[in-house]
Amino acid sequence: MQDELLNMDCRQLRDGIASGRVKSVAATEAVFKAIEKYEGAIGAYISTFKKQAISKAEEIDKKIASGETVGELAGVPVAVKDIMCTSFGTTTCASKILESFHAPYNATAVEKLAAADAVIVGKTNMDEFAMGSSTENSGLKQTVNPWDKSRVPGGSSGGSAAAVAGRLCYAALGSDTGGSIRQPASFCGVVGLKPTYGRVSRFGLVAFGSSLDQIGPLTRTVGDCALLLNVIAGHDPADSTSIDEKTAPVCDCLGKLDEPIEGLKIAVVPEFNAGAESGVQKVIAKAIDVYKRLGAEVIEVDMPHLDYAIAAYYVIATAEASSNLARYDGVHYGHRTEEPADYIEVYSKSRAEGFGKEVKRRIMLGTYALSSGYYDAYYLKALKVRNLIRGDFAKVFERCDCIMMPVAPTTAFKIGEKIDDPLAMYLSDVYTIAANLAGIPAISVPCGFDEKKLPIGLQILAPAFGEEKLLRTARIYERETDWHKEKPRISN
Repeated sequence: MQDELLNMDCRQLRDGIASGRVKSVAATEAVFKAIEKYEGAIGAYISTFKKQAISKAEEIDKKIASGETVGELAGVPVAVKDIMCTSFGTTTCASKILESFHAPYNATAVEKLAAADAVIVGKTNMDEFAMGSSTENSGLKQTVNPWDKSRVPGGSSGGSAAAVAGRLCYAALGSDTGGSIRQPASFCGVVGLKPTYGRVSRFGLVAFGSSLDQIGPLTRTVGDCALLLNVIAGHDPADSTSIDEKTAPVCDCLGKLDEPIEGLKIAVVPEFNAGAESGVQKVIAKAIDVYKRLGAEVIEVDMPHLDYAIAAYYVIATAEASSNLARYDGVHYGHRTEEPADYIEVYSKSRAEGFGKEVKRRIMLGTYALSSGYYDAYYLKALKVRNLIRGDFAKVFERCDCIMMPVAPTTAFKIGEKIDDPLAMYLSDVYTIAANLAGIPAISVPCGFDEKKLPIGLQILAPAFGEEKLLRTARIYERETDWHKEKPRISN
């Protein structure tokens, strides 16, 4: 019975709970039994809330039994990346500097999960302050890939991806600054969506790169992704970057998921895609062939400025990070060094002790790029390149409905393989970064495995606020294949 429960997706479980055939308490207990059995091997969670979750599940079951109205995620156990503030538990960002920090409020996305009657089971591990592509930069613990424990789960939302793939929750929220939802989704064989910038409120999301960060779902199916997006999307007056619904109304992505798309035109960028490993290229080509077989037109396009995306991103992202992380100074909140000699030592030692190596590296890079004499040469130039990349996308979307490419140039790499080579690690995001620079939505959908039996994701990108069509396009592929049904065999 436990395996049967854990193999349900969000919608199947929600419908079962709503009908009374399944109890939320049973599903929540099944999740915690799985956590007890496999968490030691996977390391997906920083904190779990068993007592609180069981209590919430009991409340949902009582509401349903008495005929009360319940939310869209009633009784479904979900997880939240530990970069989103919660009034319960700690909000650590996987950093020693915030290891004991208790936020006084919930992020808007967390509030929306609660309003939809979801059962929040825990907060997931991540790269410290979302800075990384492997979750090896966590200051608190190591997360592994459920498909192969010698390999990384991707990052920075590696804990969320590993939890969903390992059946340690039914869905999870992550954040995506340069691919941090899509890349771990690809590495772990799950679905991951980065919505349009401003579609989901960032209020309560601890900032890394304020013009790039976006919250999104990681799930087992495209339909579950649409369901989670329905719940968390929408304007939030508490977030100045949240888009007004008059400008971009939130549509019912789930209700329209299976509507056909006539005359679908898919863009591919052959020269850019050629940078991926041959095994990845073959699997992506086969996935696109599925669309061809169904009548879609595939058009080769040129996007000349994509080659500069990595350079532009790492100037912009580190500059914004250096500004955002200045607040962690040993005075306001977070870790404070013991017995400092003076206030200079309060700042310098607290930050030296609290931040990890990668965070320090990015703070220094960003501070340099923003410093007098270098602002125009680096930061301003990167912003100009960003506009050129946006222009490339705009031109392609005038002719095509979407763009398809790999999520990452490789499948999940070995733990420790790239940790001492920052440039090699940064190149893991070569296919995902451009969507964040342009602010457009993108999704990773499981599309096969390489010769090592490691998952590969197909990335689909769409115009800004085109989530409805993006999800429908992804669903076309999911209906024709069974890759999303595959699950890892986890050993303790």
